Amino acid sequence: MELDEAVTKARGGDVRAFELLYADVAPRLLRFLTARVGDEAPDVASETWLQVTRDLGRFRGDADDFRGWVVGIGRHRALDHLRARGRRPSDAWDPSLLPEGQVTDAAEDAEQAIATRRALALIATLPADQAEAVLLRVVVGL
Repeated sequence: MELDEAVTKARGGDVRAFELLYADVAPRLLRFLTARVGDEAPDVASETWLQVTRDLGRFRGDADDFRGWVVGIGRHRALDHLRARGRRPSDAWDPSLLPEGQVTDAAEDAEQAIATRRALALIATLPADQAEAVLLRVVVGL
């Protein structure tokens, strides 16, 4: 099946035609998004494909137009992502934001601060929902 034909069939709901289009466009889209948003490209690509599937019925054009359309959606999702990232700092677990206890011993406080930074660094490597769960359980006590 040619890509132009696949576009027409995919608009009509043909899953195999959409798979063919996806196989053609997805690697290119991911390379483009990686250049724009780095390691977060797979997440932005997922958002892009979600919108593509929602709006595919309204798309008009051939395979080249489809590629451009998908990359255009990806570009907008990447810009949205960068704007959101700018509003939400990526280092949400800054140890200096944690409340400090009574100062009893400088060495003990230093050891505790180092341990806290290490623990927070490890927690920051978890997926966001898991990190939040650990912080709510251990730090907040929920």
